[in-house]
Amino acid sequence: MRASEQEGAYPRPLMCREQWNSLDGTWEFGYDDADAGERDSWFSGSAAGGFDREITVPFPPEAPASGIGETGPHPVVWYRRRIAHGTLAPPSSGGRTLIHFGAVDHRAKVWLDGRLVAEHIGGQTPFTADVTDALRPDAAEHVLVVRAEDDPADLCVPRGKQDWQERPHAVWYERTTGIWQSVWTETVPGQHITDLAWIPDPTYGVVAEIALARPLTRPLTVDIVLRAGDRVLAETSTVTTGRRTRIDIAIAALRNGIDREDLWWTPDSPTLVDARVTVRDPGSPASADTVDSYIGLRSVGVGSGSFLLNDRPCYVRSVLNQGYRPRTLLAASGTGELRREVELIKAMGFNAVRVHQKAEDPRFLYWADRLGLLVWGETGAAYEFGTEAVELLTREWLDLVRRDRSHPSIVTWVPINESWGLSDIAHDPAQQQYSVALAALTRALDPTRPVMSNEGWEHTDSDILGVHDYTSDTALLKERYGDAAGFAAVLAGGGPQGRAVSLTERQDERFGAGEAPLMITEFGGLSLAGGDDDFFYTQTGSATQYAELLGALFGELRRSPLVAGFCYTQFMDTAQETNGLLFPDGTPKLPLEAIRRIVTGLPDEGAAGD
Repeated sequence: MRASEQEGAYPRPLMCREQWNSLDGTWEFGYDDADAGERDSWFSGSAAGGFDREITVPFPPEAPASGIGETGPHPVVWYRRRIAHGTLAPPSSGGRTLIHFGAVDHRAKVWLDGRLVAEHIGGQTPFTADVTDALRPDAAEHVLVVRAEDDPADLCVPRGKQDWQERPHAVWYERTTGIWQSVWTETVPGQHITDLAWIPDPTYGVVAEIALARPLTRPLTVDIVLRAGDRVLAETSTVTTGRRTRIDIAIAALRNGIDREDLWWTPDSPTLVDARVTVRDPGSPASADTVDSYIGLRSVGVGSGSFLLNDRPCYVRSVLNQGYRPRTLLAASGTGELRREVELIKAMGFNAVRVHQKAEDPRFLYWADRLGLLVWGETGAAYEFGTEAVELLTREWLDLVRRDRSHPSIVTWVPINESWGLSDIAHDPAQQQYSVALAALTRALDPTRPVMSNEGWEHTDSDILGVHDYTSDTALLKERYGDAAGFAAVLAGGGPQGRAVSLTERQDERFGAGEAPLMITEFGGLSLAGGDDDFFYTQTGSATQYAELLGALFGELRRSPLVAGFCYTQFMDTAQETNGLLFPDGTPKLPLEAIRRIVTGLPDEGAAGD
């Protein structure tokens, strides 16, 4: 398959190779409730093991789209796929055959033809199996086997909204076990690109960071070409002698301060610069590795009480998206569904989305990049604090930051939400130190974006003071956020949801100096005629009452001289949580034009800017 055949289809959009083969589709599948599969060598061949049913990958077995739809707890599951030799043939001339996994929840082992080729921990992060040495050249087919382990009773495991109880309750949903993002294969040269990152500077150009598969035995050449449409913006060739190289690329067109903004990325004008990177050995042209990528030239930050985009205040109009879908749960049905979600969020008048308690499929971020939508990057939380929980969350979080750091749409990092996994942070110095340390570690890995030390309350060292406030009393919103004295009382008290907003003097000082702008990062939660078993924050009995209260809440926050942005809960009804602006089938609860007017406060579509 060629990467260009369907826009946004390649599972890793920031590092595309032209030739690849999807392994999504029908696999053999089996539950291993006795955890006997490894002992009994289920991985050993095409006839071994308890593969008694079929599953459609990449949908988890709990999802109806998988063809199974069993939601009970099964901590260990197995997958098997027979692959024709032509699809997975041994490469020639020292090349390597790779199998990529977008995400497998939570621990994975992978075998090819009975040989262990990969192990991975982290239910939201990608990994790669180099299967070259396991390929039998005389085989008519190859057998790929995956074992996934995800114990719902293990509260150390980052799980986000996946319920640890047998049935979903409150704001927690069905579990997602095993493979839930795409699996694909490609053949690469022996020396090839394994990681590519971009650090943009909209006044100068961009820095490329490139990692190679193995140490160099002789110098290689790295060619980079940047284009805006048919226009070449920059072209460089650099000799590298190490596995990791950093290349500064000046873009001459950015010197012109009058029209350089045409190249900048914003939600209203999401210009992307196409990039092609080739690593080659001048003495062996056939061994070159080429990947296609793209760059958004933009900067983000905070200052003077505002969120800054390209060094200018940008009022954030965000919506919370759970990323759970009725038929596929954490997974998505394909790139088209992800594109439609981004388009719908923008059509409602939002310029940002907070993907809540999960790391979304990279193709969602591709469409946010391409169509212009700010994204707050988050992760699923663990539910207890301890050595193993800290290790698992930190490792997975850092891998996610590395995966997503080159997406221009990602503008804020949120490693912790509402003290989940840090329930005693208000009085436990160790939990406070972890919150501070994880924020600092995130800034060390990526100093270009704001970072939240906690989201919603109990901040320790956040670049944005995010407050969660689910009151439906607009007079109370005005009292809290209408002036500095009102919010000072909030800071001094127990916080809107009964948890202190700030825990440290440093956080208070940063807010007071305008270094940490105030945003109401969860509010609303209105339900339209929800049932007795539904979860919501405020019930409304009719579309008229729903529209009036929705408009009043948005209006009060927009009028606040202190609030630099907001995030409404939520995009779509999800399972028993009926807080959405859409019903579960995607039907808007009000006409889209009405929602847009409420969100933006503007009378017509054309007036809605950043």
